[in-house]
Amino acid sequence: MKEFDELLNIIRKLRGKDGCPWDKKQDAESLIPYFIEEVYEVIDAIDKKDYKSLSKELGDVMLHVGFQLILAEEKNKFTPKDSLQSIINKMISRHPHVFGDKKFSSQKELLNHWENQKFVEGRKKILDGIPETLPSLHKALRIQEKVATVGFEWENITDVEEKIDEEIAELKEAIKRENANEIEEEFGDLLFTLVNISRYIKVNPDEALRKSTNKFMQRFNKLEKYFNDKKIDLKSVNLEELDMIWQKVKENLRKETEKL
Repeated sequence: MKEFDELLNIIRKLRGKDGCPWDKKQDAESLIPYFIEEVYEVIDAIDKKDYKSLSKELGDVMLHVGFQLILAEEKNKFTPKDSLQSIINKMISRHPHVFGDKKFSSQKELLNHWENQKFVEGRKKILDGIPETLPSLHKALRIQEKVATVGFEWENITDVEEKIDEEIAELKEAIKRENANEIEEEFGDLLFTLVNISRYIKVNPDEALRKSTNKFMQRFNKLEKYFNDKKIDLKSVNLEELDMIWQKVKENLRKETEKL
């Protein structure tokens, strides 16, 4: 696509002798925070179904992709063509049922092929390739998905439910003992098991938590506005009244959602 080539040439010029001082001093590491921020802005636009913003934010992400490609090119590590050819080859080799005559009898068999192909491509261990910096819930999910491909998996959802009950009981015992390290460990075990059950009910735990957090923020902002409009200091309101207004806010937002 000529537009992508044009973007790369713009970045090269920004990095050139007469380019922008800010762009010239950047390196792969310094751009990481901005790259992450742009990705989350894409997610936010998708959540809001704001396609005008999504188009813009995806362009911002492509800028960062292009920037990393040019930085690598400058160091003679690899070229943009190398990177693009790598992903082209990977997609073709991992989809023999689309680009070849391979047949899979189930989604599970397809996913197993996907994981096995990674070993052909150079992976040494099942859990290789999971970024250390991945958000914890998503990291737990990916680990569980990977080990499940070799049979390290609960037999059914009932077993996971029983494990959740067990972990809650252990957390309660740790709280009783007031052992901070033990409490943290048991709480982590509970979260890890909740991620396990999320796979059985086909819910992405990171997405679910993010949406629940956003929902809470929306409700709390409405609650705060209610008292601000009445010129009442939120800190002076008792819990009973807060809960009463909270329930009204939830009901009003539910009705608004139903109208959409």
